[in-house]
Amino acid sequence: MPSPHDPYVRVRGAREHNLQDVHVDIPRDTLTVFTGVSGSGKSSLAFGTIYAEAQRRYFESVAPYARRLIHQVGAPAVGEITGLPPAVSLEQRRSAPGSRSSVGTVTTLSNSLRMLFSRAGDYPAGAERLDSDAFSPNTAAGACPSCHGLGRIHRTTEELLVPDPSLSIRDGAIAAWPGAWQGKNLRDVLDALGYDVDRPWGELAAADREWILFTDEQPVVTVHPVREAGRIQRPYQGTYMSARRYVMHTFADSRSATLRAKAERFLTSAPCPVCAGSRLRPEAMAVTFGGRTIAELAALPLAALAEVLSLAGGGRTARVLTADLLARIGTVTELGLGYLSLDRTAPTLSSGELQRLRLATQLRSGLFGVVYVLDEPSAGLHPADTESLLTVLGRLKEAGNTVFVVEHQMDVVRRADWLVDVGPLAGEHGGRVLHSGPPAGLADVPQSATRRFLFDRAPAPVREPRAPSGWLGLTGVDRHNVRGVDAEFPLGVFTAVTGVSGSGKSTLVGQVLAGALADRQAADGPPGARYCASARGLEAVDRLVQVDQKPIGRTPRSNLATYTGLFDVVRKLFAGTETARARGYRAGRFSFNVPGGRCETCQGEGFVSVELLFLPSTYAPCPDCHGARYNPATLEVTLDGLTIAQVLDLTVESAAGFFAGTPAAGRSLSTLLDVGLGYLRLGQPATELSGGEAQRIKLAAELQRTRRGHTLYLLDEPTTGLHPADVEVLMRQLHGLVDARNTVVVVEHDMAVVAGADHVIDLGPGGGDRGGRIVATGTPAEVARAAGSRTAPYLARALRPGAGAVTP
Repeated sequence: MPSPHDPYVRVRGAREHNLQDVHVDIPRDTLTVFTGVSGSGKSSLAFGTIYAEAQRRYFESVAPYARRLIHQVGAPAVGEITGLPPAVSLEQRRSAPGSRSSVGTVTTLSNSLRMLFSRAGDYPAGAERLDSDAFSPNTAAGACPSCHGLGRIHRTTEELLVPDPSLSIRDGAIAAWPGAWQGKNLRDVLDALGYDVDRPWGELAAADREWILFTDEQPVVTVHPVREAGRIQRPYQGTYMSARRYVMHTFADSRSATLRAKAERFLTSAPCPVCAGSRLRPEAMAVTFGGRTIAELAALPLAALAEVLSLAGGGRTARVLTADLLARIGTVTELGLGYLSLDRTAPTLSSGELQRLRLATQLRSGLFGVVYVLDEPSAGLHPADTESLLTVLGRLKEAGNTVFVVEHQMDVVRRADWLVDVGPLAGEHGGRVLHSGPPAGLADVPQSATRRFLFDRAPAPVREPRAPSGWLGLTGVDRHNVRGVDAEFPLGVFTAVTGVSGSGKSTLVGQVLAGALADRQAADGPPGARYCASARGLEAVDRLVQVDQKPIGRTPRSNLATYTGLFDVVRKLFAGTETARARGYRAGRFSFNVPGGRCETCQGEGFVSVELLFLPSTYAPCPDCHGARYNPATLEVTLDGLTIAQVLDLTVESAAGFFAGTPAAGRSLSTLLDVGLGYLRLGQPATELSGGEAQRIKLAAELQRTRRGHTLYLLDEPTTGLHPADVEVLMRQLHGLVDARNTVVVVEHDMAVVAGADHVIDLGPGGGDRGGRIVATGTPAEVARAAGSRTAPYLARALRPGAGAVTP
């Protein structure tokens, strides 16, 4: 029986996901790193087992009535865990934050600043003291009534909505209107209202043009469509919507990114004339502290804000509140984020910046004796930023806590006190603990995929950089912190864009370069100079493919098979079986998203909600289909002995063998294998996939398409969440695209990837206002010698044989 003071967390019989009855002992009060290839089971052990059990125990300690207010946590599949303290999780949050989320809201620093203005601000004579909510643009009490707390007003003009006034309405003069039937309907409604839709726009009366484009009226009229040969078209009631109303509605409410982007082209954005962009009501803006409004302080970089607050006077209340603010700001600046301002919106932050902001918040929590479980905290971080991250993790440990980190970055692994390596491979070929002990002990475990990267001192393979076939030029780039920059991207080669977090990499590549190409390739778009003065060389690119880490679906109904198109092939194969043909089953019968073949008890979900008295609803496998999603009649149809539910439960690797004789399926499966996703199940819900997995699925879907012409591939940190062994697999695919005479541009922090590039563009030297400039360009060897580059020393180390290897 373990001692009550046992210094170890002891796990016995862990079987969560692919874990194979794992037994492991991990010391407390250490920095322990969990490693292994993607899908090996390390997250299942750290999060799915250890953290889940800590949460379950906490949940059971809460009174039954209060439990209904807490998210229900299921019991992990484990025999026993002893020596487990309370746990705090810092998982990656890959969902996109809203435009109202900011640095201030993420860190809760905005709450403290609002309290300072409410309690210690300088009010105009006779003004009533305001609650802290009155200083927030996200509340009804504080938001400017004109822009609703957004700070900007979107407007449109006749020139934007009708770029060619020589056209008639029927010929498409109102470019902002939708195409296909919806656009025809609006034109027919106008015709029925008595407007001349065949006369050139410029010849219409000014009052008519004004009403057609800008009216808020929505009249309903009877439309008599023109009869077409072979088609019977009956009269219908049509509702009119002005061009401005349509654009505004689409931009604000459409879930289609493509439609929103098109609508944005017909809008201008300007600071709100009422609040001048402050987002607040006048009474809140009348209050000052240290001679500045809350909007002025929120716009300052955190380092400058700290200076202003430290010099501000005031009474005892002001001193107490500013001291708290300064201490909390100090934690954020310690992590290298002093260039951010409180009003900087969260969607404009990199994943590395968001991760460090959350860490800074935890560092100030003052918790003691807990287990922090972190999910790849170095994801999206430049090696220089990783060093400050390690300092913070060390402080968490020194404060009396245990730090468990799921990690792929070898620099973090080398600094660990304890290493748990899971593998040897992914999925059913993994799920075993290969090593649990000090990192040096991994040298004696030859089957470990991590071992080679931690200890290998062999020289890196030298590859001669490819020669560019041409150049893309952007002049006068002006976006976020990248201002007045001229950038050139070589064609026909592999380019890595580097720099510390916040230096402007994603802005330059994902917004400026991608935007210029997208505008040029749009049939109705401008010539291709979004966010820059001019762009050249764009005509050499026939196609743009931008691969990001956004989810491939928002619900469990979206999965690997549906996204890649493989499910269509599988359903057709089942519909072609003898049993299905005899019963008259078509391919739709084998979809769990529509009535017919699915289980109607759970409507194809595979689980049902169970209502419990005094407890929140929980989920259980469907009592009729037991999680299979289909009704019994559909499951009677088999393909080579497997039902449709069993096929969806196959891993990509197993499915590749099962569908070996089906070329249409084999093409999808082989590309998924090529990008290292053989361990995923075909029916694995999109909500269970990591950002890195989602990005590789998108890449695989692109690789299986027939490619024509010169394609430019833009990828934002494609190695995020990947073990170095998986990175090698992915890089072979990306270099293969370049060998096929395409261009690949990646925003990347992995110096092993950068060292293997043909061309490097390094931004910096710092982040925010201290970045946004091109510090160095050239081959990896040339950039490694560049003075003033924070990337150079790390790239030079990656180019040296055995750099940074651990001595066993």
